Amino acid sequence: MGNIDESSNILSDLENDSTNVCETKSKYNELKDFTSLKAWQDSQKAKQFFYTKILKKLPIEEKFNLESQIRRASISITANIAEGYGRYHYQEGVQFYRISRGSLFELKDHLISCFDFGYINKDLLKEGKELIETAKISLNGYINYIRNRIKSTK
Repeated sequence: MGNIDESSNILSDLENDSTNVCETKSKYNELKDFTSLKAWQDSQKAKQFFYTKILKKLPIEEKFNLESQIRRASISITANIAEGYGRYHYQEGVQFYRISRGSLFELKDHLISCFDFGYINKDLLKEGKELIETAKISLNGYINYIRNRIKSTK
């Protein structure tokens, strides 16, 4: 185990590393939480859409197939944004945001499958695609914002 001087040096290095997320020791501020991100909020709307409008349309034989895949993908989107936001280094966060983006595309494929198999109508397909596209645009914007922050700190 390291001594106190080594621990102080490590903490000092972390504080001076400009690629770290800066956090103060103040009270909780909900405006500085992942739930305040437009990308998370838009993804949350897409997740709610699938849970409230799509899953109930699926037949029982899809419970352990398509339904399970939709549940995992939709939860993954917001969960990875949250996890990325909680990472200490911006670059780590970007990796999770990209995973979230992949889950959005996976969810879009599942939506198309639901339509192709006759489980949902054209209106639900259109609504789902619009929600996914909105979430994708805001997530891409957030990824670009973070990438620019990384570049500007180097």
